[in-house]
Amino acid sequence: MQKHKSILITGGAGFIGSHLAECVLAAGHEVFCLDNLLTGSRENINHLLRDKNFKFIKGDIVDSLPVIRVDEIYNLACPASPRHYQSDPIRTIKTSTIGIINILDFALKNKSRILQASTSEIYGDPEEHPQKESYRGCVNPTGPRSCYDEGKRAAETIFFDYHRQKGLEIRVARIFNTYGPRMAEDDGRVVSNFITQSLRGNPITIHGRGRQTRSFCFVDDTVDGLVRLMENRINFSGPVNIGNPQEIAMLDLAETILRFTGSASKLIYKKLPEDDPRRRRPDITLARKKLKWRPKVSLEEGLRKTIFYFSGIV
Repeated sequence: MQKHKSILITGGAGFIGSHLAECVLAAGHEVFCLDNLLTGSRENINHLLRDKNFKFIKGDIVDSLPVIRVDEIYNLACPASPRHYQSDPIRTIKTSTIGIINILDFALKNKSRILQASTSEIYGDPEEHPQKESYRGCVNPTGPRSCYDEGKRAAETIFFDYHRQKGLEIRVARIFNTYGPRMAEDDGRVVSNFITQSLRGNPITIHGRGRQTRSFCFVDDTVDGLVRLMENRINFSGPVNIGNPQEIAMLDLAETILRFTGSASKLIYKKLPEDDPRRRRPDITLARKKLKWRPKVSLEEGLRKTIFYFSGIV
């Protein structure tokens, strides 16, 4: 029988965090959700508040941590869309440095295993394709995206230094683009942008020529990967890519969403954002080997589920 655990999820009212909280609660554990609600939402967790094993705490890892005892920590505290992390870049990098030190010290005090939700953005505009965990990245340290990209790279550094120097049990997941229900419609991410624009009949915004690629992982698959990483008994710390290796160009994604929604929206083209990666696709060999994990939801199935969700709120 699985041991009942107390689990802290920072950023637990966010898109991925709320799905993760559902998964952990369903497994019979107690969940503490810490979120400052700057990008997370109470609407994402309202249905969880009825569960006696779910407790919401409004707070920020940059400022302080609650006085609680937990067995495990999933750290998802950081804005993840360019629109949000660029709105206050200094706060963003504080979250990945000061906040990371605070949460790691908290984990040490609690003797907790801790997982860092890192990102594929640590690879930058990659010169290796697909990206393996051994690839060190191509990141601009002074550009408008660096508060997030370099912040997440620094966070990984701090995690592994706490592991080496202090013996802390860590896990590091490099999450590639994740999508699904509860994405914020105004977060500026490509899937939510394309879907809301098409449902409203607005022009769909394509940056550049639309030939840049991404790989999209449905949120249920991402959560499954995170839980498998946290619970693995081989003491595998990572870093490990969690993403779907199905690669698609942005123009093809837009046309697929138009087809699924039946929208008559037109395509308009704008300049590429600075330092926007040209290609992005994970090599998930390590996740397959160490975690027995692979994504199960196809892009087509996931998009239909996500469109159905947005149809009810747009």
